[in-house]
Amino acid sequence: MKKQKTTTIITNLRWRALFVVLLFLVIQMMPRALGQRGQRDIGQRTSDVQAPSHLDGGTWTGIDSLNTARFLHTATLLANGKVLVAGGLDNSFNATASAELYDPASGSWTATGSLNTARYEHTATLLSNGTVLVAGGSDSSGNASASAELYDPASNTWTVTGSLNTERTEHTATLLPNGMVLAAAGTDSSFNASDSAELYDPASGTWTTTGDLNTARNLHTAILLPNGMVLVAEGADSSQSASASAELYDQVSGIWTDTGSLNTARYGHTVILLFNGMPLVAGGFDDSGNASASAELYDSASGTWVATGSLNTGRSGHTATLLSSGTTLVAGGFDNSGTSSVSAELYDTATGT
Repeated sequence: MKKQKTTTIITNLRWRALFVVLLFLVIQMMPRALGQRGQRDIGQRTSDVQAPSHLDGGTWTGIDSLNTARFLHTATLLANGKVLVAGGLDNSFNATASAELYDPASGSWTATGSLNTARYEHTATLLSNGTVLVAGGSDSSGNASASAELYDPASNTWTVTGSLNTERTEHTATLLPNGMVLAAAGTDSSFNASDSAELYDPASGTWTTTGDLNTARNLHTAILLPNGMVLVAEGADSSQSASASAELYDQVSGIWTDTGSLNTARYGHTVILLFNGMPLVAGGFDDSGNASASAELYDSASGTWVATGSLNTGRSGHTATLLSSGTTLVAGGFDNSGTSSVSAELYDTATGT
């Protein structure tokens, strides 16, 4: 196994925490559970939605618990308004194949068909036809997987589809305007950051390789821009150092082109596309393993990044959601003490704060 860059046990944990949504306190876990990262300190898991401190009068309301406690899973909003939660690691740090549906109308969770392959740190993409494509991730042995499958909301069943050409976990998957899905970079079967990319064609159920990225990376972000290009930003590079680089994928040519670098190198951050068409990157861990409070905006016209108002709390492994008001809700994640945070805050596009 390639030797990872080491600072502290908590810093190593942070490489695995990008998709953590549920809160957890530090305990020792088995190397098998997280494969290439070895032993980690992972926090206490919960399937309850708690009520953290709020901002500007906003409040959190508890709802019914999931049927299976999990983390490093995915959550996908379906066309019928329900939310599909799939895979992840369970209470025993085992990869789970279970999946369940949240119904906003009743506020309840219902078990649905199980995945064919237990996995975590995978991607889940809602396709144009209403099915959900789950791809890659780490399997029950902690190894990067190439398998993929489709969830049909009409039958509540999973069907195996074509496998990726490259095993990958900690990657991104982006739905393109032509209906295809771009899987980019991540961690490969040798536990190295990958520069490969491939396209999934829902019509044929197959993956085809496309142009390689200019920089190998994992724990990065990817977002579709209004001009049809895909912006991939930052992450951890092949030396496991935080990267400030960014590049654009052209679906017509299949080629990646470097664009302006960010002002702060980071991984485990979030990206959200604002109503003005500008991507907002926020938080993440810097190369010293510190939770960053910095945020930046990308200008597609100039290909440059501009610093905007900083978060009130440095965090990584958090979530960012664009609200109908145009503000961005940032919640949870890890703070600089290495513990999961219950704080939340709002970003106002108009004021940049």
